[in-house]
Amino acid sequence: MGYGEVESYEDFANYNEQALNLLTAKFAPVPTWVYPPLAKLLAAFDLHEWSHQHDHFISPHNAIFERQRAGVEQHLQERWGDRIKVFKAFNFCAPFLPEQVLADVKAQGFDKLLIYPLLVVDSIFTSGIAVEQVNKALTLLADGNEHWVKGTRYIPSFYNEPEYIDLMAGLVEDKIKTDLVVAHLPSQIGIVLMNHGCPHKAKGFTSGIDESQALYDRVREKLIYRYPLTSVGWLNHQTPLIEWTQPNADLAAKNLIDLGATALVFMPIGFATENHETLLDVDHIIHGLRRKHPEVTYVQMECVNDHPEFLKMVADWADPQIEALLAEQALAVKPSLAHSHDYPDHGHHDHGHQHGNGHHHHH
Repeated sequence: MGYGEVESYEDFANYNEQALNLLTAKFAPVPTWVYPPLAKLLAAFDLHEWSHQHDHFISPHNAIFERQRAGVEQHLQERWGDRIKVFKAFNFCAPFLPEQVLADVKAQGFDKLLIYPLLVVDSIFTSGIAVEQVNKALTLLADGNEHWVKGTRYIPSFYNEPEYIDLMAGLVEDKIKTDLVVAHLPSQIGIVLMNHGCPHKAKGFTSGIDESQALYDRVREKLIYRYPLTSVGWLNHQTPLIEWTQPNADLAAKNLIDLGATALVFMPIGFATENHETLLDVDHIIHGLRRKHPEVTYVQMECVNDHPEFLKMVADWADPQIEALLAEQALAVKPSLAHSHDYPDHGHHDHGHQHGNGHHHHH
């Protein structure tokens, strides 16, 4: 599962409305009637930015995501054959919305699910939305008496996986060797490691700050001895009245220039798949910096995307969960029992809560 991005400009308003409903609601007190008009207003801004400022930009996100899906499927089928199939679902883009994709999964006769958000950090804005949408779709697709899904597993984010951290640091070092080391001393090469920006308050949900910070610390640890000018740079959606993570990528870059950086490398470590943030937002930042500091060399690196090493590790992380799913005996979940009183009641509110949560943790 990934976010997905619009490929046709007519879809902007619809996309924004989905995103506002699922994302903004988690941290901003916005009444729902505001969403449709706000989505149209944002669509006008998007159209201006993508079409006019960036010469009819079309996001490569979905095409890259499809290559990631195909690559991971290839690795997994080498091991498991056609007992395994990898489907892609996007949070905001038809015809790959979770409910559409799960209907297809069901129609193809699969009865066990491995939910796998291809997102570096777990938070309410990433995997939280993925699970929310899957649960909603599973409720819609339930059959009368017994649920068609006989087992589910989930793979959390990979911000702390050693192979991912090594790959991030390795890509930066390789880029510096090929592009910068001839003309710049290591101590004059600034590195901005870009994380997905997070609002500080998310109604008590996990906002992703801690995991993103931990990811940055680990990648920095690999680079700092050779490249002391390494900073985190958060790619924020600067919504008014919301406190976002700092320093943003622009400020981080300016700080490094003040400390004597003659070259800057922008590396998105908090994003696995290229999108308008890693492309357009970073491009804006570099344009602005170049006007003020034309003497500095700027290098914009791409996300890990479909790097062969990355696709192999993504498949490897899925192996133990696939093994567990295939070995587990099938669950027989009867949705109709969800509201019955066949078990000891500890006060109405409490027991409903326990039942709902217990089910998720055990399976």
